[in-house]
Amino acid sequence: MQFSKRQFIKLAAMGAFWPFESKSKSILDVFEKPNFNAPFTGNWDEIRSHYVLKKDYINLENGYYSILAQPILEAYLEDIRKVNLEGSYYMRTVQFENKLNTKKRLAQYLGCEPEELIITRNTTESLDTIISGKDWKPGDEAIMAQQDYGSMLDMFKQQAQRYGLVNKLISIPIDPKTDEEIVDLYAQEITPKTRLIMVCQMINISGQILPIKKICEMAHSRGVKVMVDGAHAVSHINFKISELGCDYYGSSLHKWLGCPLGAGILYVSKENIEPLWPIYGEYSVEKSDISKLNHTGTHPVATDIAINHALDYAIWLGIEQKEKRLRYLQNYWMDKLRDQKNIILNTPLDKSRSCGIGNVKVFGLGSTELAKILLNQYKIWTVAINTANIHGIRVTPHLYTTEKELDTFVSAMIEISKVQNR
Repeated sequence: MQFSKRQFIKLAAMGAFWPFESKSKSILDVFEKPNFNAPFTGNWDEIRSHYVLKKDYINLENGYYSILAQPILEAYLEDIRKVNLEGSYYMRTVQFENKLNTKKRLAQYLGCEPEELIITRNTTESLDTIISGKDWKPGDEAIMAQQDYGSMLDMFKQQAQRYGLVNKLISIPIDPKTDEEIVDLYAQEITPKTRLIMVCQMINISGQILPIKKICEMAHSRGVKVMVDGAHAVSHINFKISELGCDYYGSSLHKWLGCPLGAGILYVSKENIEPLWPIYGEYSVEKSDISKLNHTGTHPVATDIAINHALDYAIWLGIEQKEKRLRYLQNYWMDKLRDQKNIILNTPLDKSRSCGIGNVKVFGLGSTELAKILLNQYKIWTVAINTANIHGIRVTPHLYTTEKELDTFVSAMIEISKVQNR
């Protein structure tokens, strides 16, 4: 790559061409790091200063992938440089110990035993490991919702084609009157042939939080296992996996925990590990050892280390404050649009049934077109949703999002609705 003289001088001043061995400066050291030894004071302007944001648009689509805070990114880049410097020496000496130590920290943060947890690439890999790992027999049944994530629904379809699995679909109402209404939807589909229920802890297209513990208690009383899609719940809402009572749990850490892409987790309760078949053959460990499900081969190991930096940041923030902030941001924009004519909210009215994720539509306007108008005319980045009973745009602010940015979004939505329905 060729640099102009001005670019070269600017990069050199930031330390971009310092040799790796020098610890004096990196490109990102210009950002002030938080003091992890002192508790976070709730200064959200400080949090915003930890992010480098693209100025071309307001980013309200953080649910797919949350960009890294600069302190995490800086440490991650150092990890990459270290692994690259040491090469096979790192891979053959401390790689596995580092990953094990990271897993132990994750287990403590998530509220489970390290022996029940592995680090994966994402939720899809985690839950597909379970779906493909069960010893299905013709006629076995699995229950899931139309609002579940497509990748897992596709894996269930594949098992139906291969082994004769029977998949039973329910539909989750946006505004249930009680938890029991949701629990009963799953309970009504259970038969003596039901072996597994898949359920989202937080539905990705609407933000709806489901009563996982109650569903697990009901299912277990009927002898049925429960697999939870927690892609959007980890480091978003305050809970511990051990409190849910589920058998399997998968999540992506590149969403709300703020890890680099390629980090996820799979939890399997101890009694459920041995019956599972690993995706890749693994005979070097006991069948009851969860590491049999983690035969990944050579992979980007710096991502495993970087999870520690994201944990440092998340623990410093505190999950209670983080959840409160995300729910506040969601309610800030939703409350302003709730009673607007021709604007429809696709997220539960009961504010305890959602947190940072919301979905909204303009009457008479397709969600894809709405997303295009917001980006092209108002410079607001969202994502169109057209799945099951949810048709609208998903809005996912992050901790760095300001009320001013949300006011811009609210004004745009009101203006669009008036133009569309004049």
